[in-house]
Amino acid sequence: MRFRAENHLRRPAEFAHVRQTGRRHFGGAFTLLVAPRPDPAVAGPRVGVVASRAAVGNAVQRNRAKRRMRELFRHHQTAVPPAFDLVMIARSSINRLDYAQIEQRFVHACAVLFPPATSS
Repeated sequence: MRFRAENHLRRPAEFAHVRQTGRRHFGGAFTLLVAPRPDPAVAGPRVGVVASRAAVGNAVQRNRAKRRMRELFRHHQTAVPPAFDLVMIARSSINRLDYAQIEQRFVHACAVLFPPATSS
């Protein structure tokens, strides 16, 4: 699946909403914040990525961290319900781990935050 413009969080108010109302999960290499979207009319989940200089490093390291997080979301966006917004915050270890390890942590975080519905 492509990572289109409608899959991005863009406005500061959208990031603020997720930070204020969302649930938090620490994945070691990243922190994942998840909140239901106030306007569910937009189709599909959306993500915003954050990589600060203090936590990740120089511009090259920050850009690599953001590329990796966007790619995680692109590959596994089906694990996130459509009416949710995510903010992924990079931590210092994200560029030291293999992509497979980060991917495993993201899948685990999605399983914890969005448990499968049990049918009875």
